[in-house]
Amino acid sequence: MLKASKNFILNLKKQKHENKSLLFLDNAKIIKDAIANNSINVECILTSLQELPFDAKGAEIWQVDDRTIQQLADTKTPQKVLCIAYLTQNVVEVPKTNFLVLDTLQDPGNVGTLIRTAKACGFEYIFLLDSVRKENSKLVRSSVGAVFDSKVFQMSKDEFVEFAKANKLQLAMCDMDGENIFTFKNEGVLGVVVGNEGQGVCDQIASLCSKTIKIPMMKGIESLNAGVSGSIIMYEINKNLF
Repeated sequence: MLKASKNFILNLKKQKHENKSLLFLDNAKIIKDAIANNSINVECILTSLQELPFDAKGAEIWQVDDRTIQQLADTKTPQKVLCIAYLTQNVVEVPKTNFLVLDTLQDPGNVGTLIRTAKACGFEYIFLLDSVRKENSKLVRSSVGAVFDSKVFQMSKDEFVEFAKANKLQLAMCDMDGENIFTFKNEGVLGVVVGNEGQGVCDQIASLCSKTIKIPMMKGIESLNAGVSGSIIMYEINKNLF
């Protein structure tokens, strides 16, 4: 185990401020799972423990105090270990199962929840269109590590439009003017499109959708939180798989 110098710590603080692709993971279970399935490229691991609670697979390990971990972590009560890493980027694939498309979602809590639910419901592919980056620390925490074990693709709307047309993807967008999800019938691989928390699905993506689906609700409620509505719809579509 290496002893971290003051200059080493200052350099990490600078990198955290400047490099938005760099992950600072402060949960031992999430770090263990990410390393185990090769979802991250580890730069180094900081710890105030004498021994790590997981296999670091040859990564550099630096001894620091608890205060240093608190300064670099994104949570108020971090564990005594901090993994600094890059997320392995997935090569875009044509979906072989039902999939999720998120149109300009910026709330990392909602996106993390949807990624976790997608994995639980058998939606193995997630497309983030001009949305919050999957490296966002709150997104990683709210997905409870599911972002490391899912096929998550980041792209612009223009890139997705070209990809969807070239591969003739079947899409259904979520909107209150759509068909009741509880009577909705579908055949083949389907992409569920969840729109921005405030604006819904944009015209550019809506034009690709051949179907529109909704969750019926009591009067007085116009819509549900994006994470909640997307989760209900994914479960309902794939419930026969369970």
